[in-house]
Amino acid sequence: MGSKSFEWHVALRVVLLLITLSTPAVAIVQGWSETLVFILPVIVFQVVELIRFLRKAQDELNQFIESVHYRDFSRYYSESYQGTRLQLLHKGFNEINTTLKSISKERESQHLHLQKIMELVDTGILSYDTESGEVVLMNESLKKLLHLPYMKSIHHLDKRDHALYLAVRELQAGRTKIATAYSAHFVKSPFKVLLSATSFRSDGHTYKLVAFQNVNEALDETESRAWQKLLNVMTHEIMNSVAPIASLADTLKNRLHKTAVNGPSVHDLEDFEVSVSTIKSRSLGLLRFAEVYRNLNRITKLNLADVAVKDVFANLKHLMQPTLAQKNIALEILLEDPAIRLLADRNLLDQVLINLLVNAIEAVKDQPSPSITLSAYTSEGNTLIRIMDNGIGMSREVQEKIFIPFFSTRKNGSGIGLSLCKQIIMLHQGTIQVQSAEGEGTAFILRFSKPHELEN
Repeated sequence: MGSKSFEWHVALRVVLLLITLSTPAVAIVQGWSETLVFILPVIVFQVVELIRFLRKAQDELNQFIESVHYRDFSRYYSESYQGTRLQLLHKGFNEINTTLKSISKERESQHLHLQKIMELVDTGILSYDTESGEVVLMNESLKKLLHLPYMKSIHHLDKRDHALYLAVRELQAGRTKIATAYSAHFVKSPFKVLLSATSFRSDGHTYKLVAFQNVNEALDETESRAWQKLLNVMTHEIMNSVAPIASLADTLKNRLHKTAVNGPSVHDLEDFEVSVSTIKSRSLGLLRFAEVYRNLNRITKLNLADVAVKDVFANLKHLMQPTLAQKNIALEILLEDPAIRLLADRNLLDQVLINLLVNAIEAVKDQPSPSITLSAYTSEGNTLIRIMDNGIGMSREVQEKIFIPFFSTRKNGSGIGLSLCKQIIMLHQGTIQVQSAEGEGTAFILRFSKPHELEN
């Protein structure tokens, strides 16, 4: 209604001005030239009034734009005083001001909440412009973690801790990485931080958001538990060899004392030979044990190549077919997509799959209908390989220990197979998981991140 009133008001002014402008022509034609003295001031008044009306609206609009530019939403435009023709414009300005003021308050509230959240979290947060390196956000937790009260640019970190600077700059969005950091305090003490990164674009700039989490204590605790489990297993294995050797050596000592008095008999010499051979055999067993332990650290590099999972499965089936046929074990191969490929070390990948398949064969050998399923599929950009059997399964306690070196549930097992498998998969930046229940079978799942080199 107000809009129509404003339009009628402008239209009426224009119509009156046109009528007034046409009046002098009529007066001249009719010979009423003397009336021009009265008509011309009216024309001038109408033109001036129209200009003033439009200028007033323009000035109001300019003031409103200036208020918006400087984010001043406190100004109020009167909608009630008499004589104004700009009530509608004022009303529109006030409505816009109210809306912008509400949005501004909401943003301030969100910003305040974000600041409080950033103060509460123990994780350090850093956000910077990837092009200029300018730091736009650095919370208190990060300042305390690195003992840096202020950092204007990410390049400032390069002067304090070059290794951490490179780790932050090279970390890709969506990835995590454990890096070593040094506190910029009186004494530089190293500690481990878990870096997580994401990126986003705003106003034509790309920003990188990095989270710093101090995992030094967690890693120390995990490492301590791992060493404890490893030492328990190693102590058990060593004691199994040392105890018989000590007992046999003590028996030999007593026999030697007796033979020193009475003289050695043929039977005594034979016993001595057998005992020494046994000690030698157990000693060699300990040496082999130490050699196997040393082998766990030998695999450090990969010869990566583009590998077709279909070819890997076909080769594995051909290799293990005689053993499977001899034990009447059915092997089923499932490929969601025959074109699935991996960036992997083919020889080491074969070693992992053979080891897992041999374990599966051992688990199902006494089942009435033994079967093993070898499958591959993709999920969330990752490639997964699963070796599943319907064997005897494992208890939760056993599942927690199977990747510990030298732990084995088999009487003649070395206990390094799964440890090597895990080491190889970790070198591929992948993971290996076990899913098992007693009497229901076992499944090992190998997860490989999709390599960027093969995405195209």
